[in-house]
Amino acid sequence: MLLLGIDLGSSSVKASVIDGDSGKCLATAFSPTDEMKIIALKPGWAEQDPEMWWTNLKAAISECSKKLEQKKDIIGAIGISYQMHGLVTVDKNNKVLRNSIIWCDSRAVSFGEKALASLGNDFCLSHLLNSPGNFTASKLAWVKENEPDVFSKIKKVMLPGDYVALRLTGEISTTYTGLSEGIFWDFSLNKVSGELMRFFGFDPGILPDPSASFSISGLLLNSVAKELGLPAGIPVAYKAGDQPNNALSLNVLNPGEVAATAGTSGVIYGVTEMKKFDPLSRVNTFLHVNHTNSRNRLGVLLCINGTGILNSWLRRNIVDNLSYNNMNNIAEKVSPGSDGLCIIPFGNGAERMLGNKDVGAKISGLSFNIHGNAHVLRAAQEGIAFSFRYGLDIMKETGIVPMVIRAGEANMFLSKVFREALSCITGTVIHLYNTDGSIGAARGAGIGCGFYKSEKEAFTGLVAIGITEPDKSKSYVYEEAYLKWKELLHNL
Repeated sequence: MLLLGIDLGSSSVKASVIDGDSGKCLATAFSPTDEMKIIALKPGWAEQDPEMWWTNLKAAISECSKKLEQKKDIIGAIGISYQMHGLVTVDKNNKVLRNSIIWCDSRAVSFGEKALASLGNDFCLSHLLNSPGNFTASKLAWVKENEPDVFSKIKKVMLPGDYVALRLTGEISTTYTGLSEGIFWDFSLNKVSGELMRFFGFDPGILPDPSASFSISGLLLNSVAKELGLPAGIPVAYKAGDQPNNALSLNVLNPGEVAATAGTSGVIYGVTEMKKFDPLSRVNTFLHVNHTNSRNRLGVLLCINGTGILNSWLRRNIVDNLSYNNMNNIAEKVSPGSDGLCIIPFGNGAERMLGNKDVGAKISGLSFNIHGNAHVLRAAQEGIAFSFRYGLDIMKETGIVPMVIRAGEANMFLSKVFREALSCITGTVIHLYNTDGSIGAARGAGIGCGFYKSEKEAFTGLVAIGITEPDKSKSYVYEEAYLKWKELLHNL
């Protein structure tokens, strides 16, 4: 059996098909080749048109089908990974009512703050394990307050991956993990939080029925199968947010294991069996993909909005669309510390680990007689690594203390400069693997449809392809640069 994984990001949609027996990736493609548009009608807003997701999903799957030729006919299950915390609203005809308010949109911060003040800090942390913050529930509250005509027409609200599954199968559903990432879930009562729903004035029926991440949520419609060139009736057998799914793709399923990504945003994600929370909600706890009533598996997530998006901004605006590989090579020409140039990368909306403050991006220490493009490129990557260190120090307060970080060979982790800076400044060993979100979603589909008889069986073919260890001869330079970076941040 072949397994199809879909990874719906905010920059692109990627599809991969793996051989279920060997775990080998047979075809992969992404669309668009540049980046999907993020609509920002006001500062701090971020929206995307779900129809754009669908258009690019079709293009990515079509490219995979061409590579597979007749082998596409033995694709047996579909898994979906998706950008977390987004809001999609549909009417009684399952038509989208407005653009999706996506993960990096910060307009709903005040709604989360009001909920926290009313429900109480003790309740939110003990029951929700988080402040309502700027998550999906708060975004829905913003729609209710500011777009009452839209809200009155809502039949169901969904996360982005739920919407993709709806387009594939015609069925509306969500997952327990999805409800927890939207901050709808009461961890103490193991159900949707009635207190939160009543506070915001939401009818419980507005939420789809949940099921496990590894479960069949619908079958590929005949009409859609024809459009995609796939066999009809394929089950959609797995759904998960991109960060829990990234952890799955790296076989991070048990307490003490840690995964990281550094794409548009940056994430460190650690698994625990204890109901941990940060008193200031700077890091967040959700149900992990393999959580069950009898086996606690919770994911503690540090999300940094402004990481790789800084690198892509520099590519578009400073270095005339050089390839990322060339940018990485140029950055290597400068010594650690970037000769005193310091960059704060937080230019992508309110940062959760900074108390939902939007401090923006900053460049400090620029000397016209010393610094050039190479310094800017290196300082950007170091600044991103420093933001990981800052967040990891917060995570350690919840008991997540990694010695090893697992990551896929993708995005910022392709850069030697970034890997070295991150390893040195955090004191961790970084293991790179031959996987990504779409491959992880394909493995998840194999678990969900029962092709794999155990979680362990699903990771045949997962191979470590690189290790970066802290360089003690450079660590002190990075530490000095980090302390300067941290002082700059605290003075913003």
